[in-house]
Amino acid sequence: MPFLLYRDGAGDQVVLELESGRLTIGRRAANDVALPWDPEVSRVHAELSYMGGEWILCDEGVSHNGTFVNAERVRGRRRLRGGDVIAVGDTQIAFCAPASGSTVATAAKERVPTVTVTPAQRRVLAALCRPLDDPGRAAPASNQEIADELVLSVETVKGTLRALFERFELEALPQNQKRAALAARGRTLLEGD
Repeated sequence: MPFLLYRDGAGDQVVLELESGRLTIGRRAANDVALPWDPEVSRVHAELSYMGGEWILCDEGVSHNGTFVNAERVRGRRRLRGGDVIAVGDTQIAFCAPASGSTVATAAKERVPTVTVTPAQRRVLAALCRPLDDPGRAAPASNQEIADELVLSVETVKGTLRALFERFELEALPQNQKRAALAARGRTLLEGD
């Protein structure tokens, strides 16, 4: 069964199983996914709907700060896939779903050019993405976790991440969404190796 995974205002992990139907996401307590601690979230921010056997995220322009999936702004509707990271305000919500063998991805007409990274950048990128392989973890590794794993200074990690944001052309994103976007694109790059 698909579920949402996120952290509440106290930092505790929340798991919300999804059944067919409709859920709202927002700051009001009446929302199915209520995020009252996040001032960047609109009172009613977005909606999740179960249609045709798939979960669809809808943001019809109601939210002030927008809704993002894997760092791409949602304008209208967006089909969710297991592993997608939804960003509303400063809150990141992982959409977790088993892989379905019944659906075949549509081939893209144009391919995005591959980003090249140095071996050192690749190690930092891998460490950033590693926690996302854990089904109980919804967020990429922190700077301190990366530094500890690779035996680097936090400043070195920050500098490498800044360079990666530039390489992946993510510097225009809000600060709270850059890491999730880099992790999403970095996983694609690392899986292609």
